[in-house]
Amino acid sequence: MTAPPTADFLDVLARRLGPKGFTRDPSEMAPWLEDWRGRYHGAAAAMVSPADTADVAEIVGRCAADRVVLVPQGGNTSMVGGATPSPDGAAVLLSLRRMNRLRALSAESDTVICEAGVILASLHDAAAQLGWRFPLSLAAKGSATIGGLISTNAGGTQVLRFGTMRSLVHCIEAVLPDGSVFEGLVPLRKDNRGYDLRQLLIGAEGTLGVVTAASLRLVPAIGRRWTAWIGLAAPRDALRLLRRLERETGEAVESFELVPRACLDLVLAHIDGARPPLAKACTWNVLVEATASEGGDALDRSMEAALAAAFETGLFEDAVVAANETQAAALWHLRESISEAERLVGPAAKHDISVSVDAMPEFIERATESVEERFAGTSVLAFGHLGDGNVHFNVAAAPGASTTWLAEIAPAISAFVHDLVTAAGGSISAEHGIGQARLAELARLGEPARLQAMRAIKQALDPHGIMNPGKLVPLAEANLSP
Repeated sequence: MTAPPTADFLDVLARRLGPKGFTRDPSEMAPWLEDWRGRYHGAAAAMVSPADTADVAEIVGRCAADRVVLVPQGGNTSMVGGATPSPDGAAVLLSLRRMNRLRALSAESDTVICEAGVILASLHDAAAQLGWRFPLSLAAKGSATIGGLISTNAGGTQVLRFGTMRSLVHCIEAVLPDGSVFEGLVPLRKDNRGYDLRQLLIGAEGTLGVVTAASLRLVPAIGRRWTAWIGLAAPRDALRLLRRLERETGEAVESFELVPRACLDLVLAHIDGARPPLAKACTWNVLVEATASEGGDALDRSMEAALAAAFETGLFEDAVVAANETQAAALWHLRESISEAERLVGPAAKHDISVSVDAMPEFIERATESVEERFAGTSVLAFGHLGDGNVHFNVAAAPGASTTWLAEIAPAISAFVHDLVTAAGGSISAEHGIGQARLAELARLGEPARLQAMRAIKQALDPHGIMNPGKLVPLAEANLSP
């Protein structure tokens, strides 16, 4: 059983951390007690901002001893309420944003060691200065932190070539729920000493410990970038185009984003500065990006030859290739503005789903038809990372929907979509995580063996349930309250 923190407990933390590391000021805490989407609102007894791993270990150890709930938080960009405390105010909010140092980065290495609070865009900039890059990017790169990206096993737009965060993490330093420090930062490429705690902590959403630092994989900086917007008739044509480009250009293609006309129309109508990329409005579009660390002319020739050959076979209807970085950025702006445009026009039931890559085109078409028939007036917006089998399958409410639509109608839509995904052998969470938004659906649809193993691991490492309760791990039916 957990307990609210006592005044003595909070005084001890305040003395340890000082004014930079401890606050109970409601105005200072307020921005961090609501999730990015504004759907979850919590409260906290205090917010602590440790300066180093020793501070984190002290905080976690004291919380373990007094059974105080701890909610770790990075940039607060979770799409599923994964870093928002409960409304009861009994938790201590643990902000890692102050731990933002790059501990090691050199031009001779393909790794960087950075602390959990480093912002993704800052890591991009630091690596670029030395001729390297960290090959993971997403729309929230200006606020998302490395610790949060690790804890949610973030995906983004380059998974096609480089994989999720899990494949980019060499080593981890973390504080476990009893306050002990897992010192796993030595970059051993081979280590066969049993269970891999690193992989267990990646994607755990702060329920098994607090990631404090990590050693991450870097790749050579981009020497040449080839970016194109391509209009086509159907998702199956998009997948055929991807496979053709891959066959003819090797591993050059690293991003392949599917955008339906409906999403593009929203962006053009509601985002300042957005311009139509093609003269002809196509039913479906893909944003393709290929890169090379050197040999830029060779990349251009190979991609344009492959594209020309695909056009001759009728795989697509129209295309534009960015002539410079400014044009490439404008094309990416269209893709990265979809979520913002959606939010401006009204409520939607949002789903982050995956099925096998070869099954996704047919799934999009059949599921869209089923949902729009079942829930009259709604419209499906399916977009995203087609090349790795993950799309954001969002269902927009009919124009003029009531303010209660999200609470009254959206849950039934989500259950229906998740049933379709599960029947197709897919996942109800491809990259955003479970958090609290998908917890009930994971309990309803998760395989019994998976759920049993998750609960057993949680109980073994966090027997008092202090680490981010109410997220990721569904409680057993016999014990439904935290």
